[in-house]
Amino acid sequence: MPKFAYIAVDSAGKESRGTIEAPNQAQAVAKVRSMGLFPTAIGAAGGSEGGGAAKPAPAAKRAGPAGRKSMGQMKIEIKLPKFLRPKVKQKDLMTLTRQLATLVDAGLPLLRGLHVLQRQTPHVTLKEALAGMCESVESGSTFSESLLNYPKIFDNLYVNMVRAGEAGGVLEVVLNRLAEFAEKAEKIKNKVKGAMVYPIVVLIAAVGITGFLLVAVIPKFEDIFNDLLEGKPLPAITQFVMNASNAVMNNGLTVVLGIVALVVLFKLFAKTKVGRYLVDTAKINAPMFGSLVRRTAVARMTRTLGTLLASGVPVLQAINIVRDTTGNEVLVRAMQSVHDAVKEGESMTAPLAASKVFPPMVVSMVEVGEETGALPDMLMRVANTYDDEVDNAVAGLTSVIEPLMIIMLAVIVGTIVIAMFMPMIQIITTLGSQA
Repeated sequence: MPKFAYIAVDSAGKESRGTIEAPNQAQAVAKVRSMGLFPTAIGAAGGSEGGGAAKPAPAAKRAGPAGRKSMGQMKIEIKLPKFLRPKVKQKDLMTLTRQLATLVDAGLPLLRGLHVLQRQTPHVTLKEALAGMCESVESGSTFSESLLNYPKIFDNLYVNMVRAGEAGGVLEVVLNRLAEFAEKAEKIKNKVKGAMVYPIVVLIAAVGITGFLLVAVIPKFEDIFNDLLEGKPLPAITQFVMNASNAVMNNGLTVVLGIVALVVLFKLFAKTKVGRYLVDTAKINAPMFGSLVRRTAVARMTRTLGTLLASGVPVLQAINIVRDTTGNEVLVRAMQSVHDAVKEGESMTAPLAASKVFPPMVVSMVEVGEETGALPDMLMRVANTYDDEVDNAVAGLTSVIEPLMIIMLAVIVGTIVIAMFMPMIQIITTLGSQA
């Protein structure tokens, strides 16, 4: 039977390590809990098949706060500059939230749980943040207040949900919801990124191949054609390719700088309010990709709002948080209209329908949720539905993009090849007539 090494704490927060035998990791966790311990890390132990003693996996380090070393009674604390510290990724935050929810749900006091996570996390930035939160909570601040000191790690959504969980006495439930929310968001993000990998790789390959042909191959053919054709005019397609090659060779740096300048100007324009709205509108209405962008935005918005309302956050505050975290100016304006309508005592459905961003099905489900008092549940149903639609859209988009990119690459290379062979045919014909 497989052996698992575990690191766990008891109700007093004392850490213990050991190995247990279990059919799988889930049963190993259950076995550790049955011993009255709260597992914080567990994994396969070495030597489980050879019959030797299993060695606990070094899942957590006993080092103190990041950059702190001790020599005798002297402690030296070395802190990295902020720009050198690793950024806390969504995956790191998701893992931290899930672990904290498990500890709190198991009955461990919040402060003790923070200390446990601070000792075991290998992430320098998170370790430092957890140490600061421990000090803040020890000094009498609430958990949500301590989170406000680290806005780059914990956004408004996170802080407000924790605040609502503290007020309702259901912090562990809220933390689990946050972890689930982060997992869903990360899943969608990874799927969209995965769908874009292939076209980007093909596009880079197409640019590289085209550049190589224009710079290294075509100039040699130009010299050959000039010698053999003796000044006769080249076919139009050949002349076009030759002109493109000369432009790249003679003005390549200018073209690159021009492209860079256009990209910089576009980004600066996109940062303005008007520019951001126009760019986001173009994204939503773009052919092929627009449907995916719209579905992803709707899924994120409805899941965020549903999670906030289910956690006890007031509706106006929840709408403001969704508006500030949506990341799309079109949806920002739509949520502002919703906020204004709800503030006046009106329904959400009218401004949602007027925005023309949300499909009729979403508007209808929100309307039913408002009428039945089950708005959070309806919003989560919409989010789950659109998560599935995002999966289908990604699969469909991938199946369409792959042949299109291959065709594009074939057209570019084929055009260059045809442009080079047409003068060859002309030369062969001329030589044949002379013979």
